[in-house]
Amino acid sequence: MLSTALVVLPEFALILLGFLLARRFGFARDFWSGAERLVYYVLFPPLLFNAIVAADFSVAAELRLLGAAVGAFLLAAGVAFLAWPLLRPPADVFASCVQTAFRYNSYIGLAFAQSLFGLQAVALLALIVAFVVPLANVIAVWALARYRRAALLKELVANPLILATLGGLAANVGGIRLHPILANVLGKLGTASLALGLLCIGAGLTLAAVREHRGLMAYFVAVKLLLFPALAWALIQWFDLSGLRAQVVLLFAALPTASSAYVLAARMGGKPAPVAVIVTVQTCLAMVTLPAWLALVR
Repeated sequence: MLSTALVVLPEFALILLGFLLARRFGFARDFWSGAERLVYYVLFPPLLFNAIVAADFSVAAELRLLGAAVGAFLLAAGVAFLAWPLLRPPADVFASCVQTAFRYNSYIGLAFAQSLFGLQAVALLALIVAFVVPLANVIAVWALARYRRAALLKELVANPLILATLGGLAANVGGIRLHPILANVLGKLGTASLALGLLCIGAGLTLAAVREHRGLMAYFVAVKLLLFPALAWALIQWFDLSGLRAQVVLLFAALPTASSAYVLAARMGGKPAPVAVIVTVQTCLAMVTLPAWLALVR
């Protein structure tokens, strides 16, 4: 349990560093706004594209694995949207924050999969990610586009995260392999997105967001860290999964929310501050909850 907690610690440390840089070392808001655009348009899409293109998986052989993972994801997303009629939050805050109840930090997931279970687990998690990333991005973009009364199709077509994901899937299914030099360039861009995205989250933290929307944020944290993995555990039993596949599905479901949720909210005109708080709280709490969930299938 301690070893898995230590994997999450660097993520939280980078968020804290971003907070300190913005508050104590004079990095202006314009700097962070530019950094957010850089992550969103230039750095993060290559990470998604490269990971999916390079993934080695067989869809037909893993239908039960996908059924458990995708099923838990869709159920958790449905419960997340119940926050609107139950809590009646401001529309902009809800549209920005709802994604934090079902999106997941694939960086942490891939690190866990490799360090705890090996390369086969990485391939299985990449398969889940390849299927769920388009769903997660479409739902998140739809919520924000609906709040802004923007045309959903236009937002989806122009969304770099969705384009990168679909492009990676098409290249993988088509058997296209990138030239090593191009793959290396994209890999370096993607790696840069990891640290910079977390620093941007820290820079966007505000205590006011905690005071104003505590109930809503607690709801989304509970859905992501407690309900989502509980649903996955139930579906693992339903699909009769065991061993490595059960571990990978539960790992996927128990991950804290993605740092890109903050970037998406910021770039689409939402309310990124409460999103940043939720990402930070989930990342911190996951140091305890994620090892606890994995203990059920180890």
